[in-house]
Amino acid sequence: MAQKAGKKEKIPRQGMPEQKPEVRRRNFKEVPLGYTRELAMKEAERCLQCKKPSCMEDCPVSVDIPGFIKFIKEGDFSGAIHKIWEKNALPAVCGRVCPQEMQCEGNCILGKKGEPVAIGNLERFVADYERENGKGDIPEKVERTGKRVAVVGSGPSGLTVAGDLVLKGHDVTIFEAFHKPGGVLVYGIPEFRLPKDIVYSEVKTLEKLGVKLECNNVVGRSVSVDELFEQGYDAVYIGVGAGLPSFLNIPGENSIGVYSANEYLTRANLMKAYLFPEYDTPIARGKNVVVLGAGNVAMDSARTAMRLGADKVRIVYRRSRQEMPARSAEIHHAEEEGIEFYLLTAPTRFISDDAGRVISMECLKMELGEPDDSGRRRPIPIEGSEFELECDMAVIAVGAGANPLLTQSTEDIELSKWGYIIADPDTGKTTKKAVWAGGDIVSGQATVILAMGAGRKVSDSIDNYLKWGW
Repeated sequence: MAQKAGKKEKIPRQGMPEQKPEVRRRNFKEVPLGYTRELAMKEAERCLQCKKPSCMEDCPVSVDIPGFIKFIKEGDFSGAIHKIWEKNALPAVCGRVCPQEMQCEGNCILGKKGEPVAIGNLERFVADYERENGKGDIPEKVERTGKRVAVVGSGPSGLTVAGDLVLKGHDVTIFEAFHKPGGVLVYGIPEFRLPKDIVYSEVKTLEKLGVKLECNNVVGRSVSVDELFEQGYDAVYIGVGAGLPSFLNIPGENSIGVYSANEYLTRANLMKAYLFPEYDTPIARGKNVVVLGAGNVAMDSARTAMRLGADKVRIVYRRSRQEMPARSAEIHHAEEEGIEFYLLTAPTRFISDDAGRVISMECLKMELGEPDDSGRRRPIPIEGSEFELECDMAVIAVGAGANPLLTQSTEDIELSKWGYIIADPDTGKTTKKAVWAGGDIVSGQATVILAMGAGRKVSDSIDNYLKWGW
């Protein structure tokens, strides 16, 4: 066994070709270009096919990782996609935006002494190969139960619940407030990281399975949860996300040119400002941009600003690089594209001109103290370290709060003091009978795959309820 493992480790991890930084920083085309068949099969050879695969331990949707990789190694890409579909209805999405380095790849045995198997890249390859070369196969349907489920929100958790339940034989309708499905996958994540056509293709697969989709329907305004039950739905899932912008609450924040990341990315992505001049969506185009925050949303905002013509983009974060919550790949790509990082730096106020337009931001240098409730070291201001950063635009990307539209109009659902829905962590059950919730509206802003993992637990619970009762 040791000899076999040693032989596997001699194959280096296969890098994925990418656009060159100097080219991609001015276009919205996808950055990684994907594996070829040969690269994918070579990377698949590195998998040790462990009898007790630790890579699966931190996969929130429990994909059979060694199983689908074995199919790739053998050149059976159809077998690989069907193996993934057993647990994951959105492989092309997950292969692109999941934090594999902290989940499946983070537990790969090969990563103990070298580079882990590129599980995310392989998942993306399989999904893309099926979309481009497959026969249009879909997961097998089962006999219908006659039970009806309403899924509110078409983000990652809602799509997961819908995909799981339709495969279990239930009739599922997704209600989406926007004019396009996908939730944060479409309005939040830029084209260069997750192309819209990829998301729509995954949704089309769900529709082929029988999932119905109603866009431009704001549950909580156009129809209430109770009215959904009156219309004959047996269960309701709430996956409306955390779309309420968070702000810094510092002086000058209302200056012209200061935007929330929610508005900025929605205009750029869902409203297609990135396709100018084909779409003439109004959007701010600063030349000297600062982005506050260091999560994936901050990286997306900074890299979008660069692509929309900024000369200089800086990310300002009050902690150090080690505490940055963004994926390492996104930080790396941002640096390659010329984004500057001002770490251990906190904004104290925005300064505007006589017309009320932002012209600079006053900052304070920080140092790290003891860990706070988040487990990260608390930033402490350094007295007398004030300085100014010139800017003509600022994007605030410091998180988002609970979407209140539905919860404010729905009785019997208990909320936390922050406005998030209180739900059983194992089942997603809320305090209202036959209503479940999951994703960011329960957990707060988190990753795509964690939202999908919540959706997986919920779908099992809803299925049990529809069969056996509450």
